[in-house]
Amino acid sequence: MMRSHEDPDMPAFVQPQPLQITRSLHARRETVFSAWGSADHVSQWFAPLPYTVPAATVDLRVGGRFDVCMRSPGGVEHWTRGTFVELIPNSRLVINAHVSDAAGRKLFRAYTEVDFSDGFPGTRLDVTQTYVVFDPDVAAPMIDGAQAGWNSALDQLQECVMRMSGAIGIEVRSVVHATFHLERSYDSPVARVWKALTDNAAKQKWFGGGPGALDVLEREMDVRPGGRERLKGRWPNGVVSDFDAIYHDVIPNERLVYSYLMHIDDKKISASLATVQLKAESGKTRLAITEQGAFLDGYDDAGSREHGTGMLLDLLGASLAD
Repeated sequence: MMRSHEDPDMPAFVQPQPLQITRSLHARRETVFSAWGSADHVSQWFAPLPYTVPAATVDLRVGGRFDVCMRSPGGVEHWTRGTFVELIPNSRLVINAHVSDAAGRKLFRAYTEVDFSDGFPGTRLDVTQTYVVFDPDVAAPMIDGAQAGWNSALDQLQECVMRMSGAIGIEVRSVVHATFHLERSYDSPVARVWKALTDNAAKQKWFGGGPGALDVLEREMDVRPGGRERLKGRWPNGVVSDFDAIYHDVIPNERLVYSYLMHIDDKKISASLATVQLKAESGKTRLAITEQGAFLDGYDDAGSREHGTGMLLDLLGASLAD
């Protein structure tokens, strides 16, 4: 613990230890960053339940305002009033803010650093919040509850970004088509790469993020023409994904062709056709995958399927080193 003298106009109080939270969110970095960037989005999530956000001002630029009103079920309001002091699109933002009571009296300062990075299954969010206390009697209980409050707010942020991407909550009927092609070179013979693709135990090492990344609810694998593969599991953020595939063409050590459906929670988000080809190159293996997807009913892929597939191929490569 230390004493703070950051604001000469305020008395110095003991400063609590910084709060640090890491969360994985089921959306692209661009989507998660955007959820911090407008009052409409921030109003959907920037308060712990059962609090609500009746008013917010968000001006996403250095020096821009970040003002949020949090209202309790009993009608008591607390304002967070701050400014963006650092901003790197889709990577980092820093907010310097004061939390005030209904009379406008400053209770504590919250300096919030948010880092966005690629993760599995989407975005890793790292939040660090540092405090300077002005009214310990009122502020201390609020800061003591900050961990639980942030966890509740980030649960709502997960729902917000899924609504933004169309993974939940959109009832339109639409289809958007997209195609991508990726290649990797692995320092392993073709037979070993083939096993990593088609053997259940070997594939469990990388598909779905590797051991411990996914709470597996259902898993089956039958790699033959007409055979089925399914992986359904719950991610640490609570989202349930369901990969349900049928193999149409299986040529050992050369080619796989399969189609698959993807569900997020109860919503069908896509139907895809994928072709995987293997080729020996001087003791190494060249893997090429081409995928054609139909993204359904408002789901905005925004390149996330290609991004996620690339991460899975990297995990496959890492599994070959074991």
